[in-house]
Amino acid sequence: MHQIVDSLQQFWQFTGFANCQIVNLIMIVIGVAFITMAIVKEWEPLLLVPIGFGMIIGNIPMFPGLNVSIYEDGSVLNILYQGVRQGWYPPLIFLGIGAMTDFSALISQPRLMLIGAAAQMGIFGAYLLALTLGFAPNEAGAIGIIGGADGPTAIFLSSKLAPDLMGAIAVSAYSYMALVPVIQRPIMLALTTKKERLIKMPRPREVSQKEKVIFPIVGFIMTAFIVPSGLPLLGMLFFGNLLKESGVTRRLAETARGPLIDVVTTLIGLTVGASTQADKFLTGNSLKIFALGLLSFIIATTCGVLFVKIWNLFLKEGQKINPLIGNAGVSAVPDSARVSEVVGRESDPKNHLLMNAMAPNVAGVIGSAVAAGILLSFLG
Repeated sequence: MHQIVDSLQQFWQFTGFANCQIVNLIMIVIGVAFITMAIVKEWEPLLLVPIGFGMIIGNIPMFPGLNVSIYEDGSVLNILYQGVRQGWYPPLIFLGIGAMTDFSALISQPRLMLIGAAAQMGIFGAYLLALTLGFAPNEAGAIGIIGGADGPTAIFLSSKLAPDLMGAIAVSAYSYMALVPVIQRPIMLALTTKKERLIKMPRPREVSQKEKVIFPIVGFIMTAFIVPSGLPLLGMLFFGNLLKESGVTRRLAETARGPLIDVVTTLIGLTVGASTQADKFLTGNSLKIFALGLLSFIIATTCGVLFVKIWNLFLKEGQKINPLIGNAGVSAVPDSARVSEVVGRESDPKNHLLMNAMAPNVAGVIGSAVAAGILLSFLG
């Protein structure tokens, strides 16, 4: 009988109930909230469902030494997490993004690339704010990239500059990507007048197949020569686009934008979520990172819209740009471009801005990768 009691006591010590702390329950509730938002609100479900469930996985209380935690060397989760820690997953996602992206809007209106560049001020604004809050330069650079609204880029840069902060940075980046419509709309309305929101822009011209094939080759050479440190992201982005546009690698393009990106997105979301163990995630720095992430989104959206308003002062009538597409300079493709379309149609149901907004939107993807390369060059 005594032996049975000892066995039961030993069993109890290994259960989650015996090792549970209030912080574990807090993180599990947050994980459930992420899943709820993804299912009920349909906010980035492909990202928030894996991240939310990963949070639950990572915060199941356990007896130390079982070798199943994501931070225990040799565990299954730890092996999968190496794709995040070592920066393997983000370039593969960029390969899929390139194979999915149509750069026609940008090719036909190259001047709109400047909007994508202006929106990257959110990255450098957050970088300066992080420095003032006491973060080291490399940590500030990793935090600043949240303003690019690009989860894979945030993971790639933080894995190089601030691996200890990667969980908070990644969750912050993906969370605000899901909240793009909520964050951007009030800023756009506050910064624009009714007259500005009614500006109509001509549809982008038709782009030839030859132009589509040349663009990824020339685009990669130019950007890689400027920031060679951004090569892993830029190379895979433009290579994926070449697979799509060449017309002779259809199977490779379909694999990159289908099964490959789906598998990697699932793994990156699940492991990033699991990395948010309460003892490592619920810290004062995490709260600061979330606050800075929100500010970086606000700065990026504000700079994009204000840049267009200032630019319009120098443009003739008929050439003016609707400032509502300024928000699309962040690289949350295509969500921020959809916000431009939705807000524009609220003022004029016949005013379709989506195709024009896609130009700064895809420019933002390139811009965030270039910004990451710049930060890595100076801080790596």
